[in-house]
Amino acid sequence: MRRNLALAHALSNQLPLLTGRDVTGILISGTALAPGFDLPAGWDWVILPGVEKSHDGYQPRHLTVPMQDLVSLRAGLLQSVLGGFRPDLVVVDRHATGIHRELEPALRRARAAGPVRTVLGLREVLDEPEAANAEWEKVGGAPLVKDLFDAIWVYGDPAIHDPVAAGEIPHSFSKLIRYTGYLAAGRPPGPGKLSVQRPYFITTVGGGADGHALAAMAAAADVPAGVRHLIIAGPQMPGRQITDLRRRAAPGVRIAERLNDMVLHLRGAQAIVSMGGYNTVCEIMSTDVPALIVPRIHARSEQRIRAASLASAGYLEYREITTLTPGILSGWLVRRLGTRVDRRQARLDGLVRVPQLAAELLQPLLRPDASSAPSSSREGAAHVAI
Repeated sequence: MRRNLALAHALSNQLPLLTGRDVTGILISGTALAPGFDLPAGWDWVILPGVEKSHDGYQPRHLTVPMQDLVSLRAGLLQSVLGGFRPDLVVVDRHATGIHRELEPALRRARAAGPVRTVLGLREVLDEPEAANAEWEKVGGAPLVKDLFDAIWVYGDPAIHDPVAAGEIPHSFSKLIRYTGYLAAGRPPGPGKLSVQRPYFITTVGGGADGHALAAMAAAADVPAGVRHLIIAGPQMPGRQITDLRRRAAPGVRIAERLNDMVLHLRGAQAIVSMGGYNTVCEIMSTDVPALIVPRIHARSEQRIRAASLASAGYLEYREITTLTPGILSGWLVRRLGTRVDRRQARLDGLVRVPQLAAELLQPLLRPDASSAPSSSREGAAHVAI
């Protein structure tokens, strides 16, 4: 959701300059938290009935229905949205055809009705090659992806981690792939007000659903007198775990569930401790603040691969949570006081590059004199669905 929201702001700000068309768009999400985030002008949310991961795969988040019924419901809603909105550009995040291929019928109908350009957007790390390739096969493999998409945008820097060379994305997709750089610099600003007094450290665990172990360790870590430690538990951390964090908190530690302006708080910190999710790492990379990444150790290997790649490039530090204690963490924080990290050599301009790539795809559709490809019947705004 946060990645796609950043894309929406970038497209809304820059596409009008590149195409001469304003942008109106729909962000499709499966989380009820989505409407709490600020949208660009001309955009709105469509919230699908949610799913969540379980030990046996995906299951309905709230509805008490069989998973196959939920998939059918989501598929019908997606067809209605794309059919009624008639987007010029569709950007699909991560899952080429949705969780259980519920997006495939909607994409096929949209492409048949046309004209439309469809893009698969991928974070720079997917998983271990064996697991990633199993997922590609599950969605229909190379023939389906090539049939449904005009391009694949990889949101990363191949000099740091190349998912094609690593075996996470099939080589047969190479002609479709464009590396955008990390979606780091230019994330939407928040209110611009710090909620903690300087100097301070910050620990963040993303959404928080699986972040309690790291947050608890950070809460128990001693900090020097006069330095605060702000720990962001995340909106998905259960209430009982947040209560536990507050019980563990050492002097100078403050626990918050969320922040309105994460980038501002990261930028102002003396040091950052975080899990290795894509969005938080991008936000860290847009700063010069030293960072320690402690990736999750279950489910996907994505966070570990990301942390190891960025640590190898010298942009941050990486440690497994099994080797960490509150004392070790406290020592790391103290040693990083007053230090800075130069990350300017990394490609961090994905939010500039994506609108340029979108404009290239859309230009034939939006030209009023395009005789070979019918122009969109809407002479006003370009329609985008993400």
